[in-house]
Amino acid sequence: MNIKIKKLSPNATMPTKAHLSDAGWDLYSSEDICIGPGERALVSTDISLAIPNGYVGLIWPRSGLSVKKGIDVLAGVIDSPFRGHLKVCLLNTGKSWDTDAFLIKAGDRIAQILFQEVPHFNLVEVSDLDSTDRGSGGFGSSGA
Repeated sequence: MNIKIKKLSPNATMPTKAHLSDAGWDLYSSEDICIGPGERALVSTDISLAIPNGYVGLIWPRSGLSVKKGIDVLAGVIDSPFRGHLKVCLLNTGKSWDTDAFLIKAGDRIAQILFQEVPHFNLVEVSDLDSTDRGSGGFGSSGA
């Protein structure tokens, strides 16, 4: 299956995979930007893409940036009809400007996109649901 990618500027970098078996395609910044601790920023990639109907693009953090730099991704669902400029909302979870400001250069890998098939469901309102072992137990209900 092919996904068409359009570069919107000379600063755009095509998404890549480090290994053929990787699930995600690395996304690259097309701009220089600094994200201070506790701040979020919309980072340009200067690409647009045509995700086939029945699929979705899910933007996820790069694990190295999350673990080493505290950089997370927000708002990561790209629906198949969207053909606009793909931007990535990054959050710097750091706390100290001196040590945790995150500088991005054009051409840096900033996130990854995974393409997944979207099953179609019908939502049906009912008055009761079937019982399960977990029931209505919420966060932490299955143990530590």
